[in-house]
Amino acid sequence: MTITPELLLNFTIAGLMIGVLYALMALGITFIYSIMKMINWAMGEFYMLGSYVQWALVVFLLGADYWFVGIIGSMILVFVVGLIVQRVLISPMFTSGMERRDEYGTVVTIALSLFLRNLMTVLSGPDTRTPGRFLPPVTLGTLPVSGDRFAAFVGALLLIFLFYLLLNYTWVGMAFKASSQNRVGVQTAGINILRIDQAAFAIGVMLAAAAGALLAPVFLVYPSNGAIATVKGFEIIIIGGMGSIPGAVLGAIALGLTESLGSVFISSGLRDVFGFVLLIIILLIKPTGLFGERERLS
Repeated sequence: MTITPELLLNFTIAGLMIGVLYALMALGITFIYSIMKMINWAMGEFYMLGSYVQWALVVFLLGADYWFVGIIGSMILVFVVGLIVQRVLISPMFTSGMERRDEYGTVVTIALSLFLRNLMTVLSGPDTRTPGRFLPPVTLGTLPVSGDRFAAFVGALLLIFLFYLLLNYTWVGMAFKASSQNRVGVQTAGINILRIDQAAFAIGVMLAAAAGALLAPVFLVYPSNGAIATVKGFEIIIIGGMGSIPGAVLGAIALGLTESLGSVFISSGLRDVFGFVLLIIILLIKPTGLFGERERLS
């Protein structure tokens, strides 16, 4: 393949687009970790739920003309599910006085992921589904792009911007930031840390569901479709640094560009390998990730 400036630009644009979509999943994972200091291993299944809700709403209720309403509906429904899951399964970590919270969180969220995946297999079957294509193709420069993929890119940008506004310009965002820095201090200030945890968990899984809903017309909908999204999400938060919001966004873009440009210069068949190579290089240079900080032991 002859690599021309035009081809390089096209693959760079494609990498940026997929990187922004990766960022939604990574933001959800790292946001939950930054507040609760736990890893939600079921994030891929919330991505899967978002894609299924979008498919069901479009096919059975809204129709293709109102696909964007389905995205909002998916986010709202999974947000409510997140509130319930956090209250029933996760909050005992902080209210029952258990000593090994990290182990409890790992076991519970892995069990939750298996439950949700098998539940959707029972309810919907193992078959792949799609809500259909909604938008005509668009052209970015000389790069033809699926209209649905471009809409997903724009939607992801909008959600990242709204998330930024929430964190930086609202009282709730200030409470989230304070909680990520000092949970005890927040409680002494009169803030209910358990409510903060519940809201953070629900917002995190809602972001994952939004990614699933946005990409439902681009990729197929099936019970295990969140597995790849989970792998990408964890690659990104390790690259960017555990608990770092800016690191999640920049790590996602770096991963998208690495995969896309690696496909040009090396081989498209090794696309998924490039992310792991980038991860290893970053860890060798900076073990805590690009924006991670060493945890204080005292």
